[in-house]
Amino acid sequence: MIGDAQITRVLILGGTTEATQLCELMAACPRIAGTLSLAGRTAKPAPQPLPMRIGGFGGAEGLERFLTEQKIDILVDATHPFAEQISIHAKAAASSANVFLIVLTRPAWTKAAGDHWIEVDDLTEVANALGKIARRVLVTSGRQGLRAFESAPQHDYVIRTIEPPEALNLPRAKFLLDRGPFSESAEEALMLAEKIEVLVTKNSGGSATYGKIAAARRLGLSVVMVRPPLRSDALTVHDPMDALKAIEAHHGGTGMDRGV
Repeated sequence: MIGDAQITRVLILGGTTEATQLCELMAACPRIAGTLSLAGRTAKPAPQPLPMRIGGFGGAEGLERFLTEQKIDILVDATHPFAEQISIHAKAAASSANVFLIVLTRPAWTKAAGDHWIEVDDLTEVANALGKIARRVLVTSGRQGLRAFESAPQHDYVIRTIEPPEALNLPRAKFLLDRGPFSESAEEALMLAEKIEVLVTKNSGGSATYGKIAAARRLGLSVVMVRPPLRSDALTVHDPMDALKAIEAHHGGTGMDRGV
């Protein structure tokens, strides 16, 4: 039987494929006790191999309190690359609670030959990038921030989200509720069927949603690409196995020093 002094307690801030993959790896490690935290934006999250908690912490202070009360040794920020606020809170809380922080994030996509990207810093810049002439636009940037498109209602939007977005003043919009990942061929078929001229997306990186980028390139479409925000300067890895290795390397470090 493994005693508490040999257990490393890990909190994963999740909601991504990479977080789920890390949970699966950690579930096979008896010396690691992991908990997955989800923000609660998805009504029916997929089952996970680790215990889950759902909901916010109440800012950086609330997260710090949770880390301290639960005697967490390692915090893994495996949130979406655009979940900027929780990443800021994670860095602050980990520092205050003296908890080792690992950032598990996807490498951003880079432009390839044949890509026609217009890069912007956030969704508020998308309307200008689309121009004044009405176009058929596929929006795959998620349901947050869609009100930015209300300043350019002349376009024919096809907006794809996992769950219904809030009511929008977009008279020429069509909404698709669907959950990926989508293959390149499926994305190309959708773009052709909807006569799409421009793709709007966030540079989320990774392979799971790259099909739309490859499809747009193949069809010669323009892409309005929202740049990812800068992440923490903490230890950053791009592969769940590398995150597990970092956890195992830290095993016997901070947590053991505290006698946890």
